Amino acid sequence: MTWGTEAALEAKRATKIIPIVMGAMGDPVGQGVVSSLAHPGGNVTGFTSLATELERKRLEILKEIVPNLPLVAVLSNPTNRYTATALQSARRAAETLKIALKVHEAHDAASLDNELDRVIGERPRALLVLADTFLEQQRRRIAQFALKAKLPSAYTYREHVEVGGLVSYAPSYHDMFRRAAAYVDKILKGAKPGDLPVEQPSKFELVINLKTAKTIGLTIPPSLLARADQVIE
Repeated sequence: MTWGTEAALEAKRATKIIPIVMGAMGDPVGQGVVSSLAHPGGNVTGFTSLATELERKRLEILKEIVPNLPLVAVLSNPTNRYTATALQSARRAAETLKIALKVHEAHDAASLDNELDRVIGERPRALLVLADTFLEQQRRRIAQFALKAKLPSAYTYREHVEVGGLVSYAPSYHDMFRRAAAYVDKILKGAKPGDLPVEQPSKFELVINLKTAKTIGLTIPPSLLARADQVIE
């Protein structure tokens, strides 16, 4: 069982025999992990988060919170092959929303510290963090930075918001992994991975940290709070 693009690619490289269930992956077809969502073939199946389609939504939420939003800093990991797809989606959305993006690349602790220092110098009005397991592992460092810089921040993973980030909007990864466990059960009972379609998310979550909003001096629009699945106070 895998989580994320890199893990799925490494697992597929390691074996063409042992069944692999993706708990979540952004673009399994585009990355060549499966031949199609409906008929994956081979030894890999599971769930796609389709996170690239949600970059627009995250930028829209940031603009709803900060109506005058000329520049957003984007934190990404260039070693993650999913990043290019996510950035392409974010740039399309930003063009429509008339927001400028400045991309900052970090793949280890040292580069993360350097890029966060550069963010301060550019004075963006918000921060967008793309989906990546390294950046998720660094969630406390990133959340503390955003709080200190008083930057509204949007994320893929709710775990960022639970430690002080402002808002996340994404598929429910907990729900996806529960459903993936059912796939594991089917395979152990004899089903072939290639015959099980790669499924898309059925549940999405908007999580807002109201304590963070108050700390950085933001008022969250009531309409956005009403749509939230969870508000952390």
